[in-house]
Amino acid sequence: MEKIPVRQIKHPEFSGSFNIREIGPLVSGQDMIQKTHRHTFFFVLALEKGEGEHVIDFTTYPVSDHSVFIMRPGQVHQLTLKQGSIGYLMEFDNDFYSPHEKPASQVLRKASGKNHCPLNADKFRKIHALLSFIFEEYTDKKEKYKEVIRANLEILFIALVRQSQSPGDHSKNAGNAQERLEELLQLLDTHISTKKQVAEYAKLLHLTPYRLNAITKELLGKNCSELINDQIILEAKRYLLATSNQVNQIAGQLGYDDVSYFIRFFKKHTGYSPELFRQHFR
Repeated sequence: MEKIPVRQIKHPEFSGSFNIREIGPLVSGQDMIQKTHRHTFFFVLALEKGEGEHVIDFTTYPVSDHSVFIMRPGQVHQLTLKQGSIGYLMEFDNDFYSPHEKPASQVLRKASGKNHCPLNADKFRKIHALLSFIFEEYTDKKEKYKEVIRANLEILFIALVRQSQSPGDHSKNAGNAQERLEELLQLLDTHISTKKQVAEYAKLLHLTPYRLNAITKELLGKNCSELINDQIILEAKRYLLATSNQVNQIAGQLGYDDVSYFIRFFKKHTGYSPELFRQHFR
């Protein structure tokens, strides 16, 4: 059974669970074209100058100047970057940076929850300065450089969260609800093949199903069941477009014993049978 192509943090010039590279040399003389794959690590692409297209979990974003892309482990993407693009590409896994302090982990979850962050020139300049310093630390590898990088990652993600916050995001109640929602989305991404009931996620979050539904309805306009269905469809699309697995194999990977039910479920939510979806969008 084929799995979605997975990339590890490996590069001939780097080792370990972190790296950062300048984009310029990667697109010198030719475009960068990456086919659909998924990562086991966090991925940050910050472009001072850029042109192309970035598809993350089947949402297409234009690549433009002063834009930042962040991906969480497990997400699927394909990327086209035109030659002449300038910026940084940074990758790290949970072994390198996985903050245990609740505020820092919330910031990472919030920052990585927004895949595309278009910025103006002034705001991007602050992000670029942080990445330039991280790149310098990684290149020079002076004493305790890893600790310096980790500290600056936290500053970087705080800065990115600030850029995307709206004025109404600061009340304590809104903040608590938002944190719960982000925790839910992370749990859905991790457990969707084995857990498909609202009560299961409410239990993991130490909430009642009623309260969990109230949070999702307030912040996203959807109840929790709808978010569960959305996640099932997203994962099904990932397998359909990034692998050649048969529909019955994909149904099994998503926890469905009844293939016919899975096909009906997929068609109800997309308008396509799984095979027609694969043919149309590949």
